[in-house]
Formats: sequence, C-alpha cells, structure tokens
Amino acid sequence: MSMKPVIALVGRPNVGKSTLFNRITKSRDAIVADFSGLTRDRHYGDARLGTREFIVVDTGGFEPDSTTGIVKEMARQTRQAVAEADVVIFVVDVRGGLSAQDNDIARYLRVSQKKVLLAANKAEGMSESPLLGEFHELGIGEPHPVSSAHGQGIRSLLEAALVDYPEEEDEAAADDTNAPIRLAVAGRPNVGKSTLINAWLGEERLIAYDQPGTTRDAIHVPFERDGRRFELIDTAGLRRKGKVFEAIEKFSVVKTLQAIADAHVVLLVIDATLGVSEQDAHIAGYILESGRAVVLAVNKWDATDNYQREQLQRSIESRLPFLKFAPLLHISAIRRQGLGAVWKALLQAHASATVKMSTPVLTRLLIDAVTHQAPRRNGRFTPKLRYAHQGGMNPPLVVIHGNSLEHITDTYKRYLEARFRAHFKLVGTPMRIEMKSARNPFDDKGH
Repeated sequence: MSMKPVIALVGRPNVGKSTLFNRITKSRDAIVADFSGLTRDRHYGDARLGTREFIVVDTGGFEPDSTTGIVKEMARQTRQAVAEADVVIFVVDVRGGLSAQDNDIARYLRVSQKKVLLAANKAEGMSESPLLGEFHELGIGEPHPVSSAHGQGIRSLLEAALVDYPEEEDEAAADDTNAPIRLAVAGRPNVGKSTLINAWLGEERLIAYDQPGTTRDAIHVPFERDGRRFELIDTAGLRRKGKVFEAIEKFSVVKTLQAIADAHVVLLVIDATLGVSEQDAHIAGYILESGRAVVLAVNKWDATDNYQREQLQRSIESRLPFLKFAPLLHISAIRRQGLGAVWKALLQAHASATVKMSTPVLTRLLIDAVTHQAPRRNGRFTPKLRYAHQGGMNPPLVVIHGNSLEHITDTYKRYLEARFRAHFKLVGTPMRIEMKSARNPFDDKGH
C-alpha cells in the first residue's frame, strides 16, 4: 500500500507560493468552511487531481528573510520538506525575472536528486512570452507558465508532477466489514507513542512484522484483538527490538499526515504535562480536514497536578474547539492505565464513521428537526427542506434536498448535525452536510 505522494513548493519569498498552495488545496471540499478555531496558516494541505490524492507542503513560512546566502540559511525545514517530497515544484516570478537567489535554490535542487518542476508564476496570458526564456538557464528544464492568482496552467503543472503516480484503486472497499481497521497514532515526539504501542502490541502475537521497505511504502503492523483485525500505521519509525518496539523517532509531519490520510481512525496523543501545542493543533486541524475519525488520548495524566490539569483543559478548549465530537480519554501508557477505554472509543469512532443511515430515517429526522425549529426566512426566500439521504461514509455525508437551501445558515446546519448525531449516537467522527436545491422555475435570478 503506497502512501499519498507529497509535493513540496519551494522558491524565494513573494513569488506566490502561498497563493499557489491555496489554489491547489482548494480543490478539496472543506468539511466545514469555517470550523471555529481551526488554524488557517497551514503549511500542509490535502489536494486532489481527478481521483488522485496527494499532500502539498508550502515552504513559505520556512525561509529566512535575508537575501544573502540563502542556501547556507535555507531553513532546515525547507531541506526536510524537499527530502521527504516525491516531487518538488520550484516557483519563480516571471515578472520579477531571474534572481541570484533563484540560482542558489536551483543549484541546491539540482543535487537533491528529486524530480523538480519549474513553475513560472504570474504569467497571466504569457504562455509564449520571451520572458520565460531566461529561466532555462536554471537547468531545471522547461518552465511551466502558471498564474496562481487566476488559476491558469495549474492543472497541467499538477498532471506533469503526478505523471509517475497512477490513479490508485482503493483496495479495500469501505463496505468490506472484514477488512482490517487502520489506526494511526499521531502526536509530538516523546509523547509516549512507542510506549503506548508496546503496551498494545506487547502481549499481542504480531503477525509477521516486516522491516521497513522503501520510503514510499507505509509500514503496517497487522494484529488482532478480540477477533477484530487491525493494522497499525507506523509514523514513529518503529523497530522490533526483541520483545518490544523502539522508535527511532525523527518526528516528521509529512509521515504523520500520510498516515492520517491512510488511516480509518486516528488516535491523537497529547502530553498532559505540556498541554496542547501549536503543532498538536495543526495536526488536529489536518485530521479534521481529512475527514478522519479521531480519539484524543491525554497521556502522562498520572504525572500532573491540579494546576496542570486546569491549564490542559483550557488549552484543549482554546486550541481544539473544532474537535468537540472527539472522545477525550486520560491514560498512562507507562502504567498501562486507561487503555481499554481507548480501544472502546476507537471502535466506536470507527463504527460512527462507517454508519449506514437509511433515507426514510434521515428524512424523518429532518422533518422532525424542521418542525421543532424551522430555518429563518431570508427576504422573500423561505428555505424548504424536503428529504435527506446518505451521500457517503468515512466521514458520514448527509445530502439534503429542497428549495432555496443556499439561504440556510451555518448555525442551522450545526443544529441539524446535532440532531443527526444524537439519533445515530455518533462519536469521534466529523460529519458533512450538503444542501442541494431544486431549481425554482419562478426564480428570476437567471434572467
């Protein structure tokens, strides 16, 4: 099972990397456009081209502002992003022309032994421009003219980037109830992931655990518990040492994100003594955007005093308000306390993410909800909600049909979501609601 390919965007400041990043990642339907508290300044995003999904890394926030010696200073993170990328897109600014910094970056990329594509940005209407010519001397190949601002040329740039990654068929159909449940354990280094994994797998008979293959392959550790098959997706770089696993933990956001994308359920482990870090919040936001089921485990709970517990509670409320649906459990991996409850929560989250909701039941719930509280009128439009059906699972998607539904507020959508969740007892999974309006023949907007 290979991981999603990773594309890193590099280039000097102000060439438009972030605009390009937003343009590439926006092709995803956001689960909820504005989940309160979801950090927006991301460097990592999910994207999709046709049915191919990939991860984009924007090295924008990583570079030094100094214009001198960029290679010497080229931030560690940019180098790591390039090292972990499958494809690098080097962004230059056609209007600004070639700069010394561009040459420095090109020199670095030429020895990186990565597939590198040159994106000549701000090239609106310039596909044949002589200005493109000078970029040949970077030795990176033919420049692809694009305009991030206008969304031009981006599709063909991505096609070229992903040419070696054919569309993957999803091997395990979602409805195969016997397929193993894939788990990812995410969290900062030293939060206790390997201790936790050992506590789980220590007694379990490990089914042929293979050594790491190529970096393209996820390492899945298969195991069974109470008759259910699971696969643990390894993010920590676990190595088998006698009876236990040892993590050679070079924390890598990219590997964590690939594992999240690949998992059915994510266990996000937070250090009780440290609270929710910015990095935890970013990973949590990414879990939400990937639509994954999630359980929060607060580790080292036994090592905290009341003051730390209060601080922790506060940091969860302020940094992770968008994960209210996720069960929160206190554990001590080292003492093996609370692990049974974590299992239950993971199974429940998986069951919630893959719940089957029948059309008659959904429609009845919808009509009941409207009877209880009707949506507000908007000028001369009264939204009419007529019926609902399930449009997908993992995460569950409910599609609502009716008229003038574009006037339904986010608040009302959240009200409906709460009613659906309560009925189906959904925990640990995000949920999407989509409104589909029938065209109104008397609506004169089109004329």
